Amino acid sequence: MKEAIHFLGCLLISLFSYTLQAQNQPLATCAESRIDMLQRKAVAAPVQMHRMNQYDVTFYKLDLQLERNSTFIAGNVTTVAQLKVSRLDTFAFELHPDLRIDSVLVNGRRQTDISRQAGDVSVQLAAALQAPASLSAQVFYQGTAPSASGSAAIGNGLRTAREANWGGANVTWSLSQPYAAYEWWPTKQVLTDKADSVHVFVSTSADNKVGSNGLLTRTVPLPNNKVRYEWKSRYPIAYYLISVAVSDYIEYNLSANPAGAAAPIPIVNYVYNTTTLSRFQSEIDVTVPLLEAFSEMFTLYPFAAEKYGHSMAPMGGGMEHQTMTTQSTFNFNLTAHELGHQWFGDNVTCASWADIWLNEGFASYAEYLALEKLRPLSAPDWIRTAQGRVLAVPSGSVFVEDTTDVNRIFDYRLSYLKGATVLHMLRFTLHNDALFFQALQRYQQKYAGETASTADLQRVFEETTGMDLDYFFGQWYKGEGWPTITLQWEQQGNQVVLNATQTPSASTPFFKTDVEYLLQTAAGDTLIRVPHTQPAEQYTFQLDRQVTGVTIDPNNWLLARKVISNVTSTPIQPSGLQARVYPNPTRDILLLEDLSFQPTVLDVHDRTGRLVLRQRVRQGQLPQVRVAALPAGLYLVKAFDGSRFFQAKFVKE
Repeated sequence: MKEAIHFLGCLLISLFSYTLQAQNQPLATCAESRIDMLQRKAVAAPVQMHRMNQYDVTFYKLDLQLERNSTFIAGNVTTVAQLKVSRLDTFAFELHPDLRIDSVLVNGRRQTDISRQAGDVSVQLAAALQAPASLSAQVFYQGTAPSASGSAAIGNGLRTAREANWGGANVTWSLSQPYAAYEWWPTKQVLTDKADSVHVFVSTSADNKVGSNGLLTRTVPLPNNKVRYEWKSRYPIAYYLISVAVSDYIEYNLSANPAGAAAPIPIVNYVYNTTTLSRFQSEIDVTVPLLEAFSEMFTLYPFAAEKYGHSMAPMGGGMEHQTMTTQSTFNFNLTAHELGHQWFGDNVTCASWADIWLNEGFASYAEYLALEKLRPLSAPDWIRTAQGRVLAVPSGSVFVEDTTDVNRIFDYRLSYLKGATVLHMLRFTLHNDALFFQALQRYQQKYAGETASTADLQRVFEETTGMDLDYFFGQWYKGEGWPTITLQWEQQGNQVVLNATQTPSASTPFFKTDVEYLLQTAAGDTLIRVPHTQPAEQYTFQLDRQVTGVTIDPNNWLLARKVISNVTSTPIQPSGLQARVYPNPTRDILLLEDLSFQPTVLDVHDRTGRLVLRQRVRQGQLPQVRVAALPAGLYLVKAFDGSRFFQAKFVKE
């Protein structure tokens, strides 16, 4: 889901998004949408959950009346289900109390014994059903969907608004994640019970279009200048992914041709008007290479026999409704995020809101993978920004302990960004991209159309790689916080010694991981990878070049703070080598005089050992460094020619 620009989960994802919008980065929108609308902190009562779990939904049909400028809704919803018990005497479902139930038919028979407690509805059957009989229940209802001020609302399951930027279109749209489907239709809000198929029929004014799941099989003219849109999907679907969006849209269609598709996949876009299309057409067009790239990475687009597309709504982000995302705007990251959900969230759905990162963390990482594939210059900034936002707070786990708290479910820092950085580290841990993507594909294939838990994901990765990943998921999924890696290093002759220590930020005492170190020299850099299996580690290497600096995790794989505590390299230089640096302190230029050799490179390091400036020296040129752009502080300047070396401290005023 993505973004309401508040973050409720992916409900609306694009937030990060606009911090990095200039670089196509939306990190947060999806999430925000969700939080903006979350008030409800409780799900159905335990006795109601028990009753609903006595049947398994196979089919929903929604036959509704809606308009683009109102949240009044009327119609009926049919639920077809198989019994999970030998005898069913109560049909239980959820529907918000603001919506009036006119009648209930079960297997064609009108039921009169209906009780309601808040959003829980129980229908005592006039004649109990005996297995293997199936259940077909039709609920006729009407009313105005609750607004965000309602105490039971999680925002709005059904909203209407006038968009303010591109002509003032009126739009009515749904957003059910995680517990708001009951605010607009009679449903069973249980993640593990996906319907095998769904029909969504909506009757509305003839100047409207209705976007929904699956294929638009036909539009039927009705009396009084009305029309009925009949959408049908034959793929399994979770209750919160069933959707409607109503407005006087125009339609803009594309198609994608991923490898392995039997035919081009339609991409159907309902946008407000021609002005909107002109503004966003190039960004909408990006959906084509994104769908083709993700099909290569994750398996063929899961709903290839139907479509993908977008219905616009002024929601402040996006929500990954199956086969037709609802989206307020278009930018690379937001579109990638919501499309990524079609695999992670829609095709394979988290089995519990405790595992929401299987939806949101994966869709967020899909943003990074999309940048890596299609806009590689922007990818490093994305992962650094994501890691930085997670590191801003020392505690918090990816695992959601309290699934009645919607704000916690869709915590953007944890469920979205920490989830994405954990996937990035899992990829690093495997140290084999082919196996990483093979595992993602096996996960999609094994749980297609179903739900999965983190334990299921771990099992797939272990079966694919042959690795024991208990430690990894224990420290990064259930554990809290992140480590600080502190490095001291020295070089004596050809021997380089790295002393690394790790301190935790929260309750997880130690993070077992490999770490990369970049050893910098004038003749070229050397990347080494070593295991951290203890809080303190020492590594010794032979190197016949002078090390001028060391960088921890130069490729930003790890969710960790990285500190070089000192620079203890002992210069390799001829006996009696003398020189001076001046002026010291300096504001603009630092000169080196009386060197016994002609340096080729001048490096400046800050107090942490980080290389902040490198300047080449031409033959015969006076060695000098322009330091005016550096902040005031203490620095170390190093001069070398590949074999001889000189260093000295100076102060920048």
